Amino acid sequence: MNALSKSLGSLLLLALGLAAQRTPSGSDWPEWRGPARDGRSLEKNLPTRWSPSGENLAWKAPYGSRSGPIVLGDRLYLQNAAGARETLQERILCFNADAGKLLWEYKFNVYQSDVPPHRVGWAAPAGDPATGIVYAMNVGGHLIALSAEGKLVWERSLGEDFGLVTTHGGRTVSPVLDGDLVIVSGVTSGWGANARASHRFMAFDKKTGETVWINNPGGRPFDTTYSPPIVATVNGMRLFIAGGSDGAVHAMKPQTGEPVWKFDMSKRGINTGVVVNGATAYVSHSEENYDTNEMGLLAAIDASATGALGKQHVKWAIKGFQGSFSSPIIDGDRIIQVDSGANVFAFDLVTGKELWKQNLGTIQKASPVYADGKLYVGTENGKFFVLRPHTDRCEILHEVAFKDTIVDGQEVPTTILGAAAVSRGRVFFATNVELFAIGKKSAALPYQPEPKNTPPADAPAAFLQVRPTELLLTPGGKVRFHARLFDAKGRFLREADAAWTLEQLKGAIAGGEFTAVSDPVAQAGQVKATAGGLAGIATARVIPPLPWNETFDSGQLPRQWVNATGKFVVREVDGNKVLVKLADNPFTKRARVFMGPATWSNYTVQVDVVATEKRRQMGDGGVVAQRYALVLFGNHERLELQPWQPETA
Repeated sequence: MNALSKSLGSLLLLALGLAAQRTPSGSDWPEWRGPARDGRSLEKNLPTRWSPSGENLAWKAPYGSRSGPIVLGDRLYLQNAAGARETLQERILCFNADAGKLLWEYKFNVYQSDVPPHRVGWAAPAGDPATGIVYAMNVGGHLIALSAEGKLVWERSLGEDFGLVTTHGGRTVSPVLDGDLVIVSGVTSGWGANARASHRFMAFDKKTGETVWINNPGGRPFDTTYSPPIVATVNGMRLFIAGGSDGAVHAMKPQTGEPVWKFDMSKRGINTGVVVNGATAYVSHSEENYDTNEMGLLAAIDASATGALGKQHVKWAIKGFQGSFSSPIIDGDRIIQVDSGANVFAFDLVTGKELWKQNLGTIQKASPVYADGKLYVGTENGKFFVLRPHTDRCEILHEVAFKDTIVDGQEVPTTILGAAAVSRGRVFFATNVELFAIGKKSAALPYQPEPKNTPPADAPAAFLQVRPTELLLTPGGKVRFHARLFDAKGRFLREADAAWTLEQLKGAIAGGEFTAVSDPVAQAGQVKATAGGLAGIATARVIPPLPWNETFDSGQLPRQWVNATGKFVVREVDGNKVLVKLADNPFTKRARVFMGPATWSNYTVQVDVVATEKRRQMGDGGVVAQRYALVLFGNHERLELQPWQPETA
């Protein structure tokens, strides 16, 4: 894909010459937070103690990770970094869960990102128990679907398609599956109505990768985040609940993306997950509170409400509790969470009263897992604990303290940053250097598919969804749209016989089939469907084949360009209309503009660049082609060719 990268008032002028079925089991741990995404397992007879040298150790393998593993049937999947320096990539590893044998690995590149090497491999994959397909998103915003045999099913480049922002922090969400959708999120800056930078949630058809919906429920983003979502049913309505980069927790209908409620609670992004008990959602963070200067919050809020939730929806709140990264779990009538200082707290679900506190170390990232009456949790200090929570105290049943590890001749502290997985009678977890399976193999629990939440036959339609959406077409290209009706609880009803119209698109549409005009001109607009008083839209761009010649004589930014609005303007300089990179926002100084399909290759880009000098500071400028950036660094008087620059300040 073509892209532009400029800074400090730089100017430029362009001349652009299905998987095998596997038998799922109820013992699967298919996503980061487990089968119910709440950090809990129903398995029994799990180990109380173990030793890295043998006792209750099923196997170990020399593969570390920042995140936790997932388990589907007899296969375990782990996401981590592979290689170093110029060969650094991200990969998915597949192991036999019973023996620890590596079966295959799939590597994918990091590109167009500022993430540093030590943060590659941030997210965890997600698996579909019904098909065995595994989904993963890397730190560069590349989303892939892999078969159980490690073959690529489909891929999407979210940076190039949606302007997804990846940062030096590397925080990346893990995918979540719901019905026929795979859902991810992140800060994006696209085109049209989605041009403004915001935390957006995006749902894709899990079989094909087609975009189904994009939702922008939040405000201005403060940072990238990795809050693990939960899908829970509240008063008969399924809710997808996750923290956003705008400091709020958002609840949406997972099949349509419609916002249901949001709770503003912080002046920074949210990294912790939410747990739900009945009609109550428990939320937390560690940054400055939205309404006070205190740092940190643990609160119980009314999850059955709608709209913007306020103080009247807060059942109880503990201000000053700093749950930065570790997500909570519910044990009976207690909520348990580890704070940033590795202190395990238990609070009463109804009143919020503190029941007990147990220290495990000094710094914490990993979330606890609850199974067989025990808590399994590792710390960033390199300890792994087996705990038994009681009414008035927490009992340490066993702890293993890992020694520092020698890597490439250097002593490296052993850390545990990801949560454990429980499956097939064993507990699986990864340090930064090794993967462990502890416990004895047991019979898998029988698989019980999630019961369908079928609407009544006479349920009225309340929402119309046009599927697919956010398409990239060529002149003369065709696509068939579907108008899908949902009830007020977000449940699919039927397809509608809709009336179709076009906005800012040239072509013909009849019966939902759109054909773009064959003229080699760029377009960007909407396809609108109306039925029964409801309306829905899909967005589409039409990109002509190369060669292009863009002179900006129109005085306007090309509407179809991704990540250009608000970052670039067209101005007249020395009698020429040129594209100017704005330098008024440090966060967007290195913004990249994407102009064509991510699948393009074997093309060239010609560009004239002029950079200004202010207070002895010279501008940087560059151009990106086929995911490689050619960058001129003004102050350093250096020219670099790179797929990504991980140490950019």
